[in-house]
Amino acid sequence: MKSLIKITLLSSVLFMGIGCSEEFLEKEPSQFLTQEQVTEAATDNPDVLAGTLAGIYSLQFNSGTGGTGNHDDFGQKGYDIYGDMLSGDVALSVSSFGWYRADITEFQAPQDFTRSRNYMPWRYYYRIIRSANVVIASAGGNDAIPEVEANRYILGQAKALRAHSYFYLTQYFQNGYDPSQPILPFYDSPDDVNGEKVTAGEIYDFIESDLNSAISLLEGFNRSAKNEVNQDVAKGILAYALAAQMDRWQEVKDLTDEVINTGNYSIMTNQEVVYTDDTDDDVDNGSGGGFNSVNSPGWMWGVDLTSDSGVGLVSWWGQMDYFSYSYAGYGDYKAMDAGLYAEIADDDVRKGQFVQNPGSSNYLQPWYKFFEEQRVPRGSSQTIISDLVYMRVAEMYLLNAEAAANLGMDADAKASLRAILDMRVDDTSYLDGLSGPALVDEIYLQTRIELWGEGKSYLALKRNQGTVVRGANHLSFVGVAIPYDDERLTFEIPEEEILYNPFISTQN
Repeated sequence: MKSLIKITLLSSVLFMGIGCSEEFLEKEPSQFLTQEQVTEAATDNPDVLAGTLAGIYSLQFNSGTGGTGNHDDFGQKGYDIYGDMLSGDVALSVSSFGWYRADITEFQAPQDFTRSRNYMPWRYYYRIIRSANVVIASAGGNDAIPEVEANRYILGQAKALRAHSYFYLTQYFQNGYDPSQPILPFYDSPDDVNGEKVTAGEIYDFIESDLNSAISLLEGFNRSAKNEVNQDVAKGILAYALAAQMDRWQEVKDLTDEVINTGNYSIMTNQEVVYTDDTDDDVDNGSGGGFNSVNSPGWMWGVDLTSDSGVGLVSWWGQMDYFSYSYAGYGDYKAMDAGLYAEIADDDVRKGQFVQNPGSSNYLQPWYKFFEEQRVPRGSSQTIISDLVYMRVAEMYLLNAEAAANLGMDADAKASLRAILDMRVDDTSYLDGLSGPALVDEIYLQTRIELWGEGKSYLALKRNQGTVVRGANHLSFVGVAIPYDDERLTFEIPEEEILYNPFISTQN
């Protein structure tokens, strides 16, 4: 519901602008009331907790939430682009303005802890965590089970958002899964100030605990808008966190089975995943495509942007879409990696998502997958109202197939994979001859193709312990083999954290 994103009188109190703190990680997030203030206000007005939670959701798409004025600093989808580029599946094919080129595609930020783009994901995810801690404490604390139904649902959402942020921190700040390696400071209370690094195992245990609690608290929650985390989304986040540990496959399969079997979402059809223009003239009057509307039945989690959301050029659409007012329309072309494109079968409808120009491998832009609804080149408005997708049910099918294949349950794996591929290609009989590692590899490939540009390639690269080999339409490191745990693909603890947290003195 669009009205949930609008700033209410309550939200205006919560989003009071103040000057920047001298400390890197704010002890009291400046966008939100303190825990004590929220608790006191909630005594007279229970909507305060809901308003504070709505503020956290808005951080997911607001610009500057990584603490900078950079035009790639705009919340979750900004770091989805980082991951897609680091994985190699999204190529920066033409760079006129310089966004992403040196720091991300040339790996300077992951190798230099003083860079702002090394700082941004750390700042963003810990900002979400600290803000969630305020809501959780105000709702009764980590062990609470509120008597009021609305407060139970708020607590469940806050715990899921906190776990989601910790999960992404583990992905971006640890080279490869090692439960014994100290990787991150841990905070589960708004009273926490600074902390030493704890092991990945402790962080993952906490993520799992938070999400299991969230799943229980969200029982019966009928959300009013898809930007809110419901029980299915919490299960999806938990499935990703368990899959990243690579020895919890049965639990991954069970969770994804549960989401799929709800019947609440349907796999996007061919007409929904590809825009088609069958006319022979120059007028763009085709049909199809469902990646600009949160109303797509295949979307599990996303945000409904409106003119009131205040989103413009500094956004995912402003960086990725030729048909929005965007850098992608004026010379910073983001394209599918040419090597990955070559692996898409000729009869696969998803090949039609990308501009094909025989004269240049640069032109593999996603003109027919992601586009502003009016399809006016370079945008008809500087205000973005195309929606943002965070999770869709196809991910659950692919994770289910991956889990089953890793468990040796080949028939189940093929069934889940076929549920998608039967809608994308003419003949899936080739799957019959696949088993073991070959089947796992095929599921990994189809995950990269189906979810291209949606921020999931980096997670899949690490889960599958893959190797990046960039195709010819990248501007740098073409043909260089870079393994998933290479230092160039993982960020360091930022300089600011080392300066202001006395318990951390080194990046590693």
